[in-house]
Amino acid sequence: MNLTISGHHLEVTAAIREYVQNKLERVTRHFDQVIDIAVILTVDNLKEKDKRQKAEINLRMSGKTVYVESLSQDLYAAIDTLIDKLDRQVMKYKAKVQSYGHDAIKHIPDSYEPAAAAL
Repeated sequence: MNLTISGHHLEVTAAIREYVQNKLERVTRHFDQVIDIAVILTVDNLKEKDKRQKAEINLRMSGKTVYVESLSQDLYAAIDTLIDKLDRQVMKYKAKVQSYGHDAIKHIPDSYEPAAAAL
């Protein structure tokens, strides 16, 4: 897994890099087929003070690319929200991949007995 963390109008310190890596362990623990991750942390110079910190992520998995972004007043809060959103999307994709091909068995009625129908 390749991990790229970059900053836009922001210097990515070792503490921020370590915080993002620790948070991303939760996502990779749920789904291990991650190819690469690109994180972009941005500080916008807006006139109003609210929601200036932005965190974006592009996560490439086998079969899908997920893009998530989050805005907040605090960069760490933006990262937390970002990881929560990403984790939900990864779990949804994992459930979809695991249930592929098993739906036909779920839709068979309980009263159906193939041996009795053949006689």
